[in-house]
Amino acid sequence: MERLTPRAGIHQITPFRPARLTEEGRPAIDLSLSHNALGPSAKAVTAYRQMAQQLHHYPDTDHRMLRQAIARRYDLDHIRITCSNGSDEMIQLIAQAYAGPGDEVLFHQYGYRGFQRAVKASGATPVVAGERDLVVDVKALVELAGDRTRIVFLANPGNPTGSYISNEEVCHLRAELPAHTLLVIDAAYADYVRRNNYDAGYGLVDEHDNVLMVRTFSKLHGLAGLRIGWAYGPTSIIETINRIRPPFNVGLSAQAAAAAAIGDTDHEQATLVHNDAWLAWLTHELEALGIRVYPSVCNFLLVRIPPDPALGVGAVIDHLAGHAILVKSLVEYGLPDCLRITIGTEDENRALVEALAEILN
Repeated sequence: MERLTPRAGIHQITPFRPARLTEEGRPAIDLSLSHNALGPSAKAVTAYRQMAQQLHHYPDTDHRMLRQAIARRYDLDHIRITCSNGSDEMIQLIAQAYAGPGDEVLFHQYGYRGFQRAVKASGATPVVAGERDLVVDVKALVELAGDRTRIVFLANPGNPTGSYISNEEVCHLRAELPAHTLLVIDAAYADYVRRNNYDAGYGLVDEHDNVLMVRTFSKLHGLAGLRIGWAYGPTSIIETINRIRPPFNVGLSAQAAAAAAIGDTDHEQATLVHNDAWLAWLTHELEALGIRVYPSVCNFLLVRIPPDPALGVGAVIDHLAGHAILVKSLVEYGLPDCLRITIGTEDENRALVEALAEILN
């Protein structure tokens, strides 16, 4: 009797396992996941709580109130927006809708790992373009794009690198890709970028019928625990995604909280001021310890631990864990001597530097 097996590629997916302390229940300073150091907007929390008596109702399957709030904030057409259970679900839906066995999906070397999981789950073949100095190499992407390339996923800014490419480079990428290829710009960290030559993707979406921008409420808006993502794109692509997404994929309270959060520009500004200040401070302090810090436009830093025959990254991670501090190992990215460190609160940032000083000095 033939044995039941999943689709080819499923067993190649490595389940996501976040950093954890060995002692359960012990409070931790978690700098391993790129959450908002200031937490969620007070207005979002209030909106969430106000939905408590409505939890027996199904959420709006069209996300109308949330889509309209997003459209007002960024001056967009709400018809061209759809929402998801985190941007991870959106990435999976895109792969499911536009790629399958026999197709290729292209992304860059240090792009978000969710791209690879979504591609393998769809049955398509992942194709990886190398980066240059931890920055997306547009030329390498173009050279690998061909007749079978159905999707190109571009994380801009990149995670875990914190680097970005200019709007001019993204436009060049779109111009050089085949017309049948969908360019998906994952702009999860777009709101943190303070560069004049950067664009999250709005312009390209408006100019082309084969570009989609994906965003999230997990970073700037501090709603990682609610899992809310969204996409802006041509009507045809949005309609396609809406055909296959689960009808009640974003919960009632999540929609209300997100709509309130995106209207709270004071909280956004406080977040950006905090991040700018402590990104610069942490960069300076880590470099003073001999750690290489790569330039970042996000709310985290990619750092390289100095080579030492008696000290490896594992020892540093263990030492930090002994102080109840979690950071992200980048072994799975092929960067075994690197860590990704999220910008935390003042106390968390200072505790991190003090703990690192103990082991590196």
